[in-house]
Amino acid sequence: MLFLAQLVLTLLLYIAGALAIGMALTPGVLFGWWLWEVISPVGILAEALVISFSIGMGYFIYGVSLMFVVWLMRIVLGLKLEEGYYRPVSLGMLKWMVYNALILLVSTTFMDFMLLTPLINLFYRLMGAKLGKGVQINSKYCADFCLLEIGDNTVIGGHSTVIAHSFERGGLVLKKVRIGKNVTVGLNSVILPGAEIGDGAIIPAGSVLPKNAKLEPRKVWRG
Repeated sequence: MLFLAQLVLTLLLYIAGALAIGMALTPGVLFGWWLWEVISPVGILAEALVISFSIGMGYFIYGVSLMFVVWLMRIVLGLKLEEGYYRPVSLGMLKWMVYNALILLVSTTFMDFMLLTPLINLFYRLMGAKLGKGVQINSKYCADFCLLEIGDNTVIGGHSTVIAHSFERGGLVLKKVRIGKNVTVGLNSVILPGAEIGDGAIIPAGSVLPKNAKLEPRKVWRG
């Protein structure tokens, strides 16, 4: 029974992913089609350049479009995560899986080009994160955006992991992560669910901040 449920869920996720990718690809395809109609026929070299440029430009159009497609799907499907404990094969766990699958779709196919740009902050906000001004994010390994609160001028270093979920007692536990203002989260650090980091604190590179840990303002974490 569990296998069958997992199989059905996997197929539904694939269908949702195909729908999101297809919708996001449409503007880029239309752009390439329009460019081809304008330029063609002008010779094989020019045609090759047009095709190559339209594919390259179409990819970036796809990436930006995908952000908004995923946001729209989140709104339509009512994917808002709430703190709590969720049993397997429950509606809460299903919402969590679909929500993070949409984030993973963007992360896998385009997020490398969004890091340290205004696009990454925009995407976090579209997916429900609360970000202050001047936040710098250089990692695509974060999840559960709508359970993240990050204060002004905080830096999330490269390859850092910030998540608000864990699996305990056979179920899913969701708990907010709160990061204050002017915080530095170093390279390859891990921030686990329920963590609270005070203003001006520092998480050195490679550190692990455990579940429910509280770091006082302007302190340096040792661990």
